[in-house]
Amino acid sequence: MRLNRDDGILPKIEILKLDELPKLRLTFYEDKNDNMPYHSSLFKLMALKHIKEIHIINCGKPLDEKKIEISRVLQLVLKKLPKLSNIMSNGDENASKRCLLSPSAFKNFHNLEELDITNCGMEDRRDVYTPANGVEMSTEMLSFLGGVSNYEAFESRASSFNKIMNALRDDNVYSIGVVGIGGVGKTTLVKQVAQQAMQHHLFTTQVYFDLSSTRNSSILQVQDIQRQIAKMLGWEYKQWYRYGTERAVAMKKRLKNEKILIILDDIWREIDLEGIGIPSCKDGDVKECKIVFTCRDEELLYKGMGAQICFPVETLPPEEAWALFKKTAGVCDSMEENKKLRYVATQVIEKCNGLPIAIVTIAKALKDESMVVWENALEQLKDCATSKTVNSCLEWCYTHLKQDDLKSLLLLCGSLSYDGDISMDNLLQYAMGLDLFDRVDSLEQARNRLLALVETLKASSWLLEDHRPQDRSNFDEQRCSSLLFTDLYNKFVRMHDVVSDVVREIASKDPHPFIVRQVVGLEEWSETNESKNCTFISLHCKAVDEQLPQALVCPELHFFLFHKDEYSLNIPNKFFQGMKKLKVLDLSRMDFEELPSSLNSLANLLTLRLDGCYKLKDIAGIGKLTKLQVLSLAGSRIQGLPDEMAQLSNLRLLNLNNCEKLKVIPRMILSCLSRLECLDMTGCTNSQWAVVEGDHNNANACLSDLNHLSCLTTLSITIPDAKLLPKDILFDNLTRYVILIGNSRGFRTNKALKLDKVNRGLNFGDGIIKLLERSEELEFSKLSGTKFLLSPSNRTSFAELKHLDVRESFDIQYIIDSTDQQFMEQGAFPLLESLLLWNMKNLEEVWHGPIPIGPFGNLKTLEVYSCPKLRYLFWLSTARGLSLLESMKIWCCEAMQQVITYGRESEDKDGGTNLELFPNLRTLELIDLPQLISFSSKSTNERQPQVLFFNHKVLFSKLEKLELRGLPKLKPIFNLVSSDLI
Repeated sequence: MRLNRDDGILPKIEILKLDELPKLRLTFYEDKNDNMPYHSSLFKLMALKHIKEIHIINCGKPLDEKKIEISRVLQLVLKKLPKLSNIMSNGDENASKRCLLSPSAFKNFHNLEELDITNCGMEDRRDVYTPANGVEMSTEMLSFLGGVSNYEAFESRASSFNKIMNALRDDNVYSIGVVGIGGVGKTTLVKQVAQQAMQHHLFTTQVYFDLSSTRNSSILQVQDIQRQIAKMLGWEYKQWYRYGTERAVAMKKRLKNEKILIILDDIWREIDLEGIGIPSCKDGDVKECKIVFTCRDEELLYKGMGAQICFPVETLPPEEAWALFKKTAGVCDSMEENKKLRYVATQVIEKCNGLPIAIVTIAKALKDESMVVWENALEQLKDCATSKTVNSCLEWCYTHLKQDDLKSLLLLCGSLSYDGDISMDNLLQYAMGLDLFDRVDSLEQARNRLLALVETLKASSWLLEDHRPQDRSNFDEQRCSSLLFTDLYNKFVRMHDVVSDVVREIASKDPHPFIVRQVVGLEEWSETNESKNCTFISLHCKAVDEQLPQALVCPELHFFLFHKDEYSLNIPNKFFQGMKKLKVLDLSRMDFEELPSSLNSLANLLTLRLDGCYKLKDIAGIGKLTKLQVLSLAGSRIQGLPDEMAQLSNLRLLNLNNCEKLKVIPRMILSCLSRLECLDMTGCTNSQWAVVEGDHNNANACLSDLNHLSCLTTLSITIPDAKLLPKDILFDNLTRYVILIGNSRGFRTNKALKLDKVNRGLNFGDGIIKLLERSEELEFSKLSGTKFLLSPSNRTSFAELKHLDVRESFDIQYIIDSTDQQFMEQGAFPLLESLLLWNMKNLEEVWHGPIPIGPFGNLKTLEVYSCPKLRYLFWLSTARGLSLLESMKIWCCEAMQQVITYGRESEDKDGGTNLELFPNLRTLELIDLPQLISFSSKSTNERQPQVLFFNHKVLFSKLEKLELRGLPKLKPIFNLVSSDLI
């Protein structure tokens, strides 16, 4: 590759950290035929045009030049560089003698925010010049910014947008409000603001919270918010638990001095920021942190939240409304010339009152439709009252949905959106119970049908993507996702509050209405005709003194969902007697110890959810619910399954996720669930399985009972000990599985096998071996009884494996043994994306034996920690195939002398050819490697003069972060030839 010296060899690097490299020297060659080296500085050599952070500590003399041409440095930390005389100057010798950084030099450091120079020779910084321009800091991309690329930059929004950006740059403004009616585009605007702030590096990081749930709930999920902040601050779990009740105080102390942007979207009531740990703007305690609120109520922002300034978001003017409609509906120029169509479209747009959400929804509904449909829409909208035009627009779009199951699903989502995000798992369980899908014979078909309908509703703007990422580290029945939806980026959907209001209004007008109401006045309501006809009730308990009537007579009711805040709610025993047609019942997070006796009379019940019922002990009554297809007890603390469960022969989905107290699973229960398709027992770490089937000394079931479940296709299970696995267990029908043996936790894919404290000498049997061969994710922790992780006996290429993680397995000397010819012919690991090797004290080689063509060709992440006997990582021939590698981290490998070694004579000859290793590498960390001499070289003799660390054949064209620390034998870094870099 040809590269001029001025171009540098790390053109995209943004972060550079060099620590404890006392022998570091930098050299380049003016001509590739000239053997005379010229010592140069790090900056001249690398031409770091995109650098933002530089940390150089105890590294010989890497800085010694007349001028540094760097335009984007934000942080400059120099320590223990005693020979450093000056950093840069413009050739003025007097200036360089007078100060370390001269004013003229700062024309290149125009973004410098942090300057730390300690023990670096010339310490006189009296004349250091600090620029007064705006600060730039690196930030991370926000998950909620997805879709901002399609943002319409309306001129009417430009003024508010610019004012908000100016306020973010104003050191005297800490709290900003964005105000407007529902559906006007407040969230979209702050997304665009956040993206602009990110691009301009105004903050070190950003965090977003959707608080729309505060509209209908008095509970604010404080810990959810604190977890996101803790993750943003880089807290580990030890810090999280150590702070405990003082967590908010610790967060506030950190946040008030951090350049962080916090966005609190869709506030409906006053929020105690101090109680969360967010610095309050009321007492002037904020220094660097800035907060942006969005709300419909300006007074709430000023008086309740202490906003210093608020900016309104108005409805769209007619010309911008037409432009948005035209683009969304696909109106081409020839159609626009049609006067009749233009007139109809203009009249329809007027009914949307300038609200983008209404314009987009109706435009999508009219797209590709005939003129007759357009005219029909206008006719239906003409007679509505002015105050109800937006509702009428959305109602017309609802009637225009062509499928009944789309309408039913939309009404269900509208009723569920009362509390914010909607879980795909819950939707599936509810939909199965309500029998929403025609001609669906299996759970898999129902799942696929649900996904298709949800995508259709998203495309029509009825549903939106979820903002918040899922946190698997903490169980929350409101946020957890089953294996059925692991492969989805978004496991939740949500609905704009304007849309959900309209959908709930539509549902309430149905001949068999959907009712969303509070407990107050429920007994009186039960005497009305509405109660006799309603098919759906979502009941909310908000007050501590609320009580349910002894019985509720709703003869047509199919769906009953309880919502409660922190208050206990007693359910009378006879409460369900008047609901004979009930199909779906959700009593999650209720406080009862046993189920109401009237629940046993619900003979038509198909879905029962009891997630998070922490006090529940006795569930024997469910044995009478023989039609039940879905039973979810996730996060409950039941200690045993009742014998009566054997009668649930129609059960298709059983969710026992995180039932940590569950010990007793009586014999024959599982084998009686002959139609079961999905079983989730992840986190059931105390289950006392029998070792051998028919062991009369143990009343518990054996894992071999799973062999009787011929319909089982999805299995998530935690098995405390590998010895409990029968040799004859079969998993032939599984399409999704997570099998965690021992203390293994967490999973990323829907085909995961994790083994902890397992001896490979155990005869696993064909069932586990077949899963091993087709897994997408493998983790081995404390594996013993073998020196090879993967040996010829496996007889597989691991064609589907994406993630391999090996930890603390001290018997293992080699990860792969390829001495078998069949292994060579099949190739290996064609899809592997990540390889992690942690604390492998006897590991000598990653690959032992001949190397097949193209191993690890899809590898993107490589992490090696604490492997003290590993002398190198890859042969050059293997390294050449790692063209997709993006991150390489090697820590604490005491014997490692080089990362890449030359294995054969042919590789030595190839050393003179043009070569670009790791063309997509963005992060490289080499830390605490005391014997490391070079990254790639034919020689590991440290006495050989001018052994370059980064060989002249290595080029990292996309490297963004380079961290070298604890490399005492490191000498020259790069070899640069001015005309050709080979």
